Amino acid sequence: MSLRWLEHKVPPPLVGALVGLGMWWLASPGPAIALNDTVRLVLAGGLVLVALTFDLAGLLAFRASRTTINPLVPQRASTLVTGGVYRITRNPMYVGMGFMLSAWAVYLAALWPFLGPLMFVLYITRFQILPEERALQQLFGDAYTQYTARVRRWL
Repeated sequence: MSLRWLEHKVPPPLVGALVGLGMWWLASPGPAIALNDTVRLVLAGGLVLVALTFDLAGLLAFRASRTTINPLVPQRASTLVTGGVYRITRNPMYVGMGFMLSAWAVYLAALWPFLGPLMFVLYITRFQILPEERALQQLFGDAYTQYTARVRRWL
């Protein structure tokens, strides 16, 4: 059975929120991780700052290039954005969501929620990023091929 019908159907922030909810649900029955509250909060806070930095940098680069930020319609991209944070990763906003979910896992201080960021990466890669890459390849051809050769999908 092909799951292609799921491509570009669920907005990535909703995917992140649903994964986060699942992580919260898994925190109670699973084994706890013994972390001092101060360490837990500082570590989670640091991850949130990293997450927001990636998210905001990606969003601002798209705005500056005057191209669509809607991940459900990548074929509407008017510009291939390769500067700023896009020199580090091709998907800074998804990287930011991954860091946000990692912060949530640290905050929850339980073992099972750490599966959440991995599940997010797997889902987003299959149903969002790979289809985006196909669309961008069609739109920008060799320029996109060269970009993918120098910049990683994640980090």
